[in-house]
Amino acid sequence: MISTNDMRPGQAIMYEGRICFIVEYDRVKPGKGPTFVRVKLKDINTGQVLDKTWRGEQKVELVILQSRPNTFLYKQGGMYHFMDTETYDQVVLGENQVPGDISKWLKENMEVQVMLHNDKPLKVEIPPFVELKVTECSPGVKGDTVSGASKPVTVETGAVIQVPLFVNQGDVLKVDTRTGTYVTRV
Repeated sequence: MISTNDMRPGQAIMYEGRICFIVEYDRVKPGKGPTFVRVKLKDINTGQVLDKTWRGEQKVELVILQSRPNTFLYKQGGMYHFMDTETYDQVVLGENQVPGDISKWLKENMEVQVMLHNDKPLKVEIPPFVELKVTECSPGVKGDTVSGASKPVTVETGAVIQVPLFVNQGDVLKVDTRTGTYVTRV
């Protein structure tokens, strides 16, 4: 248990039976009356953002999360299979723990981080940038644009992204997984 005055952004706490990250923290000391704390929490499983206000010196449960390096092995049905790179234990996670914005960038043998709480896997964190090969690409037509022309391509994981006209099938691209945008050709 920690005091609400000791909370900081980036920490994880237990709130109403859910593990939440502290996104924003503001401690307010009004001229009259007791200190209070305003926080913005993000549920680790659902991504729901919650606003909460506590009195100063109120106690909350601090959650210790552990992040372990894993390798993505394969997807079978709705289950994702990972292997811990240190212990070689296999971890199987469902689609709720590997949401679509993460799963569309996963490829076999990719290094990821699996977040654990009491040795129970909670979610997967992928690198901010990945290198993916273009599998489907329509030819770019020059002359139809004023500036900044782009076309859709499909990469090896099945994700579709917008790229400049000079990108061809078979090229390897660096993609920002946070925004889903093309960065450069590798």
